[in-house]
Parts: sequence; structure tokens; C-alpha cells
Amino acid sequence: MRALVMGVLNVTPDSFSDGGRYFSHDAAVAHGLEMVAEGADIVDVGGESSRPGAEPVAEPEELRRVVPVVEALSPHVRVSVDTAKASVAEAAVGAGATLVNDISASLYEVAAAGGVGWVAMHMRGTPRTMQHDPQYNDVVGEVVTFLEERADRAVAAGVTEVWVDPGIGFGKRAEHSVTLLRHLGRLVASGHPVMVGTSRKSFLGRLTDREDVPLPADERLAGSLATAVWAMANGAGMVRVHDVAPTVHAAMIVGDAGAAGRDAA
Repeated sequence: MRALVMGVLNVTPDSFSDGGRYFSHDAAVAHGLEMVAEGADIVDVGGESSRPGAEPVAEPEELRRVVPVVEALSPHVRVSVDTAKASVAEAAVGAGATLVNDISASLYEVAAAGGVGWVAMHMRGTPRTMQHDPQYNDVVGEVVTFLEERADRAVAAGVTEVWVDPGIGFGKRAEHSVTLLRHLGRLVASGHPVMVGTSRKSFLGRLTDREDVPLPADERLAGSLATAVWAMANGAGMVRVHDVAPTVHAAMIVGDAGAAGRDAA
């Protein structure tokens, strides 16, 4: 069985990865349906950028961006809502979303009340501040402990589908992100299904730079695929990506290779 592929749909004018290409309602819905055709298992709709340094979006504006897109896509595919606002999560669930992708790791009660799944992500600070000199004594231990505690809270509140996400690139230096990927098995061993999002992130651009010039976001496909495959091979049950079709193909190969290995054993 292959890992799930979550397609990223940014209904924002300032995303680091697509620069507002899908900001209009029609463009967002068309891209969401395109990802469905490419094999996305879930489409993740977000109306507030979480790139480093991003400013918050007012609640009415985030609702205006997100809810109609969720409503249009939910008959065709499972939809998640990428938000840190309870009101937006509640409205999106009402419009058909069945997963709350929560960078604040605080909306488990909303998910419980709505009878939907919840993704708890680790982040140090806020998008506006998270890259201001992040420091850890033991990044793996601290992230795993935090996510286990939040997942336990969610289960106690009645959430029956809980995912954990180490938050690659969220309040982490490149070396922190690489260390988390290297030791992903420790998070997988916590027992909750793991989602990993590395797609097009800046640490990939720095790891594969040419003459100290980081690769731009639209040239990070190789790194995105490599880290997605690594995550899947190390137990991640879902990857969150911008490039759906090649990631679905990679997930099929990883899944087939894993099945073949189990059969041989």
C-alpha cells in the first residue's frame, strides 16, 4: 500500500511556491481538480501563507478565500483545510473538509466537534517569527515529545484520526530539518501516522545550491521528490506536495518495492 499524497492548494497572493497563481476562485478550483486527476488523495486548501515572515490574514478574508474552494472541491476529493483559526476550520468543515491541517497544533477540539481528522504540526514561534534564530538542544527529542503530547490531547478530546507532522522548515534551520528527516523513525515509532512536508522548501534550495546561490522554488523538484521518497521509505504515511503527479508515481514505486520486500521475506 502506498503512502497518501496531499496536494497543496494555496489560495493566497503571497505563497513562496507559486506566487499567487491560484489566488482567484476559478484558478484555485481548476488547480484542485487538476491535482485530483493527477492522483492526489487529499487536496489541502489554505488561505493564509505560512512562509517565513508572512503576516497574518484577517479572519473574514481567510474565510472568503477558503470556504468557496472547499465547497467546490469536496464532492470530488477529500479536502483538508490548512488553517490556524478555529472559525476558519469550523466553516471549512461545514463546507465539506474532513481534515484540519493545523500548523498551530491547537485545533483538536474543533476537529473533535466536527468529527473530522486532525494534523498536529510542530512549529517554533509563528510564521512571522519562526526563522528568527531557532535553537534546540535536541531537535528530534523536543519535536517528538511535543507532538506526542498534542496527539494524546486530541485522542482524549475524541479525535479518531490524528496525524503528526514534524514541521520541516517551520522554526528550524536547514540542519534541524535534515536531522529530523534522518531520525524520522523516532516519530513514526510514536504510533501516530506521520505526515511530512518538504516540498520546494528553502532548505532544499540551500542543500543543492550552485556557487552559494540557492535554487529557486520552481527548481526544487528533485530535492522534493528525494525527501518525499526518503520519508515514505522511513514510515511516513502521507506526504504534502506541490508536484502531485511525480510524487504519486514515486509513492507507487516505494509501495511496490516495500510489498516486494515483505513478500521476499
